[in-house]
Amino acid sequence: MNKTFAVILIILALALIAYNVTMVNFDNPLQGDSTVALIGIVASLCAIVLILIFMTSKKIENKLKK
Repeated sequence: MNKTFAVILIILALALIAYNVTMVNFDNPLQGDSTVALIGIVASLCAIVLILIFMTSKKIENKLKK
């Protein structure tokens, strides 16, 4: 996976977070569609963390090869 593809995935995950934040009912965040939106936010954050870990591991791998 090259760097531009990873950046595109991170941007898509951030867009999903922004969309899901608009779906959360802050008066009652743990009922109905708000729960699904919160799960979507957490899943997007996990995806971002995994992509960043992968990018860091690729940088370390490239440094070890040199």
